[in-house]
Amino acid sequence: MANQNAMPSWLKSLNINNIYFMKDHGEYGVVAAIVIGILLPILFSTLFLGKRRGKVRGVPVKVGGEAGYAVRNARKKELVEVPWKGATTMAHLFEQSCKKYTNNQCLGTRKLIGKDFVTSSDGRKFEKVHLGEYEWETYGQVFARVCNFASGILRFGHNIDSRVAIFADTRSEWLISLQGCFRQSITVVTIYATLGEDALIHSLNETQVSTLICDSKKLKMLDAISSKLPSIQNIIYFEDEDKDASSGSLGNWKTASFSEVEKLGKESPIEPSFPSKDAIAVVMYTSGSTGLPKGVMITHGNIVATTAAVITVIPNLGTKDVYLAYLPLAHVFEMAAESVMLATGIAIGYGSPLTLTDTSNKIKKGTKGDVSVLKPTLLTAVPAILDRIREGVVSKVEEKGGIVKNLFQIAYNRRLAAVKGSWLGAWGIEKLVWDTIVFKKIRLLLGGRIRFMLCGGAPLSGDSQHFINICIGAPIGQGYGLTETFAGAAFSEWDDDSVGRVGPPLPCAYIKLVSWEEGGYKTSDKPMPRGEVVVGGFSVTGGYFKNQEKTNEVYKVDENGLRWFYTGDIGQFHPDGCLEIIDRKKDIVKLQHGEYLSLGKVEAVLSTCNYVDSVMVHADPFHNYCVALIVPSRKSLENWAQQAGTEYKDFPELCSKTESTNEVLQAINKVAKAGKLQKSEIPAKIKLLPDPWTPESGLVTAALKIKREQLKAKFKDDLKKLLSLLRVNGGGGTIL
Repeated sequence: MANQNAMPSWLKSLNINNIYFMKDHGEYGVVAAIVIGILLPILFSTLFLGKRRGKVRGVPVKVGGEAGYAVRNARKKELVEVPWKGATTMAHLFEQSCKKYTNNQCLGTRKLIGKDFVTSSDGRKFEKVHLGEYEWETYGQVFARVCNFASGILRFGHNIDSRVAIFADTRSEWLISLQGCFRQSITVVTIYATLGEDALIHSLNETQVSTLICDSKKLKMLDAISSKLPSIQNIIYFEDEDKDASSGSLGNWKTASFSEVEKLGKESPIEPSFPSKDAIAVVMYTSGSTGLPKGVMITHGNIVATTAAVITVIPNLGTKDVYLAYLPLAHVFEMAAESVMLATGIAIGYGSPLTLTDTSNKIKKGTKGDVSVLKPTLLTAVPAILDRIREGVVSKVEEKGGIVKNLFQIAYNRRLAAVKGSWLGAWGIEKLVWDTIVFKKIRLLLGGRIRFMLCGGAPLSGDSQHFINICIGAPIGQGYGLTETFAGAAFSEWDDDSVGRVGPPLPCAYIKLVSWEEGGYKTSDKPMPRGEVVVGGFSVTGGYFKNQEKTNEVYKVDENGLRWFYTGDIGQFHPDGCLEIIDRKKDIVKLQHGEYLSLGKVEAVLSTCNYVDSVMVHADPFHNYCVALIVPSRKSLENWAQQAGTEYKDFPELCSKTESTNEVLQAINKVAKAGKLQKSEIPAKIKLLPDPWTPESGLVTAALKIKREQLKAKFKDDLKKLLSLLRVNGGGGTIL
């Protein structure tokens, strides 16, 4: 599991230490709770309800293109393209939504009251902020600002035939900039704020960006590389409270603050120039798991199609909902989520991973975190965040011990059994009983009002999904999609409490499985068809910017004109039409004796070990066993060392000790066997690495997926040594 000291900076900030649980109950209170919580639900379940009936969520469909097993969403016979008539582009959708919800809250930002710096024991300084309440702008007010910026960027000198790039952290001005550009048919290039210099230079030069929008803190970095960015002419920066940047000149660039550009447009408005549905809205640079990032060309039609589809899946979206936005808007997951919110009149409150909870790293003591102040009803998360929350809750329960621990375990086990059993047990009386007695306080961790969570970016373990369902009390819609499909592929439905699946196809797309004979995955497989996942429909994007060869490799157009994207993922369809991702073509290695090893499958199993924070499994065709690089959970390993009496001066030394490696190896062997891995799939040799893999280090993506090639390059000597030990000692038992 994740831990604070082995995480990227944005995730490390989710410091979940102060979780407040129910007060210790007296003896009679505990007995009464158990009687009410167990006997009464069992009685009602037995008398009135049986097992839930299966629900068909996806149905087979005949489509064009390569032969395979295709499925559509059971709700819609035809693919949906727009959320309502006339909303063919994001510019049209946004204007219509703003007029419909003109007086409703739209965008909220917390006011900075003050900041301090604290010094740690090793001399490093950390910023702590004191934040106030959310200050809101209505849909009508935001629309006015978008119109002003749309005019202002042209008055400032941007050439309408060139592109704009946004290189900044998520905030309200990011979204206003995006919508302003859409209003003038300007294509926006999105770049992760954590992207390194080389990837940034590559992205800006490849797309020939002329105007760059950024945080003021990025100005110094940009000035240092200005000679390598020949196409940039204009810089627009978001003001920060520090006011450490001013308008004027920066190198040879024309520079202005965001508010100055808004003022230009307000004083001298320009008529909008609306795009077509086929126009490129965004060139989105993925963080990429291999090599330099690729720019995916996303049309307005792609964005509105995914938006329209998701609206049909999440029940009762509307103006009573509040959404907390804190993930990178340069990532397809967050941009798709915020598009859905804008289409349905939902209030979007902006936060930050550094200020998310009351105990986040940047929050000053006594100041509430974003979730406590906003109390959102909707939240997006990547699996690493949910794993972090789970670890914090479990750790606090263990710390409390005694009656609290026993009651929590009884409640959790009963709820888990109920979720897997009767409808009443899952959502009826037993849920009410245990929520009141045990889980109410835990839910305050995320504000106490969450009714639905969207999870994406990577596979979510079944254990974490059940844990969040029970402790936070909200269903999780686990989505599957890619930048190349503008996140629109599959989405699990709110009433589906199964785990390990990503739901049926969204109504904007078909999903087809195509046999991959070499890997042994066929659509004729029993009991479920298997094969490479291919997505076709309105959410499938236009391809890679200036990379026709790669585009032709993974995008195909069938005889009916429908566009398909070959994902490289391996999936299987369950009888109810729900998709499960089971493998990835690039992650499969053929071992010396001909067995196929799925690196991703093994990594998914090993990541459930409490000692494992990050893991990369490595294998080659010259051996019969695999090896692994592991970043251990610092808290778990240090707790073991304390109990075992192992002495060490610092964490790197602890990781280098043979005793530590033996302990982790034994633990991963247990989870590997529990996960039914074959002997050849269990790492025979491992290396413990003390430093976390972060997006900033370039070893994982923004969604925390490992960058296999970069890891192999960085740790090539360690991997070579591990493999050499395989040759000397054979499989099993020998540890580096």
